Amino acid sequence: MYQAQVLVVEDDEALAGLITDELADTGIEARAVATAEAALDLLAGGGVDLLVSDLRLPGADGMQLLRALRARRGGDLVGFIAITAFGSIEQAVAALKEGADDFLTKPLDFEHLTVSVQKALHYRRLLRRVAEMEAAPAGDVFHGMVGRSRAMLALFDVVRRIGATEASVLITGESGTGKELVARALHAESARAARSFVAVNCAGVPPDLLESEFFGHVRGAFTGAQRQRDGLFQEADGGTLFLDEIGEMPVALQAKLLRVLEGGRFRPVGAQRELEVDVRVVAATNADLEEAVAEGRFREDLFYRLETFRIEVPPLRQRGDDLDLLTARFVEQFARRLGREVPALEPSAVAALHRYHFPGNVRELANAIERAVTLCRSGQLTVADLPSRLQDASTPVRGNDRPGSSRLRSLAEMEYAYIQEVMEAVGGNKRRAADILGIGRQTLYRKLASDG
Repeated sequence: MYQAQVLVVEDDEALAGLITDELADTGIEARAVATAEAALDLLAGGGVDLLVSDLRLPGADGMQLLRALRARRGGDLVGFIAITAFGSIEQAVAALKEGADDFLTKPLDFEHLTVSVQKALHYRRLLRRVAEMEAAPAGDVFHGMVGRSRAMLALFDVVRRIGATEASVLITGESGTGKELVARALHAESARAARSFVAVNCAGVPPDLLESEFFGHVRGAFTGAQRQRDGLFQEADGGTLFLDEIGEMPVALQAKLLRVLEGGRFRPVGAQRELEVDVRVVAATNADLEEAVAEGRFREDLFYRLETFRIEVPPLRQRGDDLDLLTARFVEQFARRLGREVPALEPSAVAALHRYHFPGNVRELANAIERAVTLCRSGQLTVADLPSRLQDASTPVRGNDRPGSSRLRSLAEMEYAYIQEVMEAVGGNKRRAADILGIGRQTLYRKLASDG
């Protein structure tokens, strides 16, 4: 774990010792020097995060030290707290204008000193994170997926190895993790890459049209069928058919899908003969299919046929610094789309992103950044530009809060926060979440799509 380094610049040896001892008692590593020149020599070697400096020093004074620090390359990433005698408030104010984080008056209040040092170190850590995000490349990109965390590198490796096979694949993971991107990557890594990739959301097609959608129909097969229509399996012939939210497929259609998977043959609605196709099926779900099998809502034989290989897509909260990579990428992407200069991220906005748990994963992050970039009216993207649920992530309203004790949230915000808690508790399973909340799944989808 990185240990922050504080440098105390004070020619009063006794006071310097007291300051370093007080900071050491709170776990902050500090050392002392007596002159600005000695401080600049140590700064040249790097590794200093914060200066706590008297403004009156022998030789160059504290103000000259502050100006020299801010003039250095990367000097804005080092904090500065000024110490001044009570009668020199004007000088302290001047130090703040020159870029000091805070000033303390003698005799020192050591409790105030500790709090000030902790705040300054925290702020500089955020500034460093922002600088790293802005200096970093867009990140490792694999068929549209961005990440260099251990979890994502392992996912990329699995996709490369499974992609080359002809086997069916079941992709699982929470909503918004990017399961369709994984399916497209599997297609791109396969020998079928030059042929069609056809995607369908099983929950988005009315049940009475699913069979015709998958297998097509002949003219006159049912009322309104005025001409022959090819189905998704014919469109995907030679390529890959991606079935998203496979757990929503009606049981009656599951049997027909199993027949195609096992024999490569199907009969269009109203047709007299079967057709033969060569299709690789990749399915995805955020539901618990084992539970659906146990409850009779999903065929066991189809489940095992689809699960020749299973790929689990990690949620955003398990991807470490990928949050920063994705944030930088989305900020640039949406700024370019709007024809604007790419805004910098204020440390407060970065902190808000890191406090939030993103139950909607990468999709929710992308939507939040698109909103923020759209609302941003300056060269700085601030926490105020983010959706309210991200702004409130660190200040939840508790039952014993009094009016005025914090920003009170609206009923809609409270409802959204509770839905997020339920979604996290059930691992993103919308059916179970809807049951717990006592609402229909379509209502749940609509509420999750709101900004809170």
